[in-house]
Amino acid sequence: MRRIVFFLSLAALAFQARAADDVPPHDSFTMPGVTAAETRHINVYTPSGYATSKARYPVLYMPDGGLEEDFPHVARALDEGIRKGEIQPLILVGIENTERRRDMTGPTSVASDRRIAPRVGGSAGFRAFIATKLVSEVGKRYRVDGHRGVIGESLAGLFALESLQREPKLFDTVIAISPSVWWNAGALIRDLPVAMAEGDPSPHRIYLTSADEENIAPGVEQLVRTLRSSLPRRAATIEYVPRPSAHHDTIYRESEAQALRWAYPPMDN
Repeated sequence: MRRIVFFLSLAALAFQARAADDVPPHDSFTMPGVTAAETRHINVYTPSGYATSKARYPVLYMPDGGLEEDFPHVARALDEGIRKGEIQPLILVGIENTERRRDMTGPTSVASDRRIAPRVGGSAGFRAFIATKLVSEVGKRYRVDGHRGVIGESLAGLFALESLQREPKLFDTVIAISPSVWWNAGALIRDLPVAMAEGDPSPHRIYLTSADEENIAPGVEQLVRTLRSSLPRRAATIEYVPRPSAHHDTIYRESEAQALRWAYPPMDN
């Protein structure tokens, strides 16, 4: 019950903050979602100069990507960084939620996990939607270069990390902000390093950060230690920035600019 109240409080605070966000110029479209009966609203930021350029760009996908969710402030941070020359130009694709806790979570054996929403454990279906539908749709509409990343906070950060485990070729860059590594009794902390050590050898860039959460920060620290000790450097470049003075409801905005600068530094001319 305490965890449910915690999630509801975060939702109220997040709504107040997001209501004040300005969003840079962007496109929006709809498409079929995880199921045939579901419609997904997609928001897309393209960098300044995109319309007059012939260049192709990397794509950063983001769950929680609705206009009343996290898309406005992430797009704004990205736009400001690109204009200042601190971040390479890229395309941001925001995926608006329909059933967030269904889509961001994998199966769990923990009873309290299953009580956070009517349906949980549907991350495989959401990931399949991205891999088999959204990626191709974005490729048809925009000039992309084949590099794909994902950014997410809390449960969306959990989804981003789980994608490294379940479908490592989907994203080459992962930004996980205060990821909910407590899910399923912390199984990801144990399973992700094993999967990456034994699986796809393609290099990944992984940025992690955590706030003052007792149920997240220790797990993220343990995950980082295990990844660094078990993976060869060629397999992953890992950056971990603990933010113990930040809180769960503030860390996304506090860390996004630094995370984006690290993950997408300016390209050498």
